[in-house]
Amino acid sequence: MSGHGANWLKGMVTVHIRGGQAEELVNRALAGGLQLSSIRWTSSGLLEFEISVSDFFGLRTYLKETGCRVHVTRRKGLPFLLVKAEKRKLFAAGIVLFFAIIFMLSSLVWSIEVQGNVKLSEDQIRLAAKQEGLYPMQWSFRLADADVLSKELVRKLPGSTWVGVEKKGTKVVIQVVESTIPDQASLQNPRHLVASADAVVTEIIAEAGRPVVRKNTKVKKDQTLISGTIGGEENSRTVVARGKVRGLVWYEFEVASPMIQHVKVYTGEKKVKWFAVIGSRALQVSGFGKNDYSASEAIRDEQKASWRDWSLPIGRMKETVMETRMEERNLTEEEAKSVGILQAKADVLIKAGSDAVIRDEIVLHEKADNGKVYMKVLFEVEQSIVKEMPLVQMQGE
Repeated sequence: MSGHGANWLKGMVTVHIRGGQAEELVNRALAGGLQLSSIRWTSSGLLEFEISVSDFFGLRTYLKETGCRVHVTRRKGLPFLLVKAEKRKLFAAGIVLFFAIIFMLSSLVWSIEVQGNVKLSEDQIRLAAKQEGLYPMQWSFRLADADVLSKELVRKLPGSTWVGVEKKGTKVVIQVVESTIPDQASLQNPRHLVASADAVVTEIIAEAGRPVVRKNTKVKKDQTLISGTIGGEENSRTVVARGKVRGLVWYEFEVASPMIQHVKVYTGEKKVKWFAVIGSRALQVSGFGKNDYSASEAIRDEQKASWRDWSLPIGRMKETVMETRMEERNLTEEEAKSVGILQAKADVLIKAGSDAVIRDEIVLHEKADNGKVYMKVLFEVEQSIVKEMPLVQMQGE
């Protein structure tokens, strides 16, 4: 084999020598048995030569002795072709593996969404779907045709008239249409509408029946507001009284509000954890180790990957754990009073109903003692004051 062929098999590099004593480097390298070829000065004043890969590593000693630096400008020969081919092979294999993983992930059912159900529970529908092989983490190619799944789900779900099954990327949507059997109207006996509490009437509207009180009238609890008896004495008849009656009702509360408030604050110390998310599972990849926080709060930010119009069931999640501590805040008597009244208002509205409105508040008694503000508060609330009362045979009103 010729020298040129042997050098090609071993691999050759072309180098530039910078700084130091370049000519002395060449002399010492040649004297040391290294094979240098194509030695010349470049137009930029740098010494250039070719050297085999094995001899290239032997230059290190002479570089130190002469204070020179070496820069490789060209590589040729079999070893470099093999490295390039290996890199290309690994890259190609990585591309193939990437698309294979994407294909596999897109062939899985990652989530199931149920729509249109009212009487049928979602759990009932999901159970029927699972019995037909439709569930998260199932391969799409193992599912029966949509028409077959639809017919089987209709058969398994009593009260359904049609079930649509549609695959959207990695999600399957089950659309349910339930049979519309009208609810049979419940039989209602004649009744009065009476006052649910002592109140002053602010509004009365009778949709059916006869109003027996007027606006601004003071009524007692259980007093008839809209009567279910209508007509004269000889032609009277009974109906189901319906209507709207609102009135002013008074609530008295005893409030004890502490003058020391415990408040959660953030110290500024935090720890970040990263997770790889696959479907509904998360695998931690960084931020390991326990934190030394006695109290903390975690905030999660999940970022899903997407490809074209598909939302892929893979992504990452950032969890920020922030250290917290409880601090005591001393309230003034007026601040403690305000907090106590706000809490009492919330309790009033829970009792009075969602349509209630607080019209006025009066503090009847107030004192500060032993770190608390004690109050007796009267609230004037406008609310619905009707309740139903079955109508017994009336002798007259």
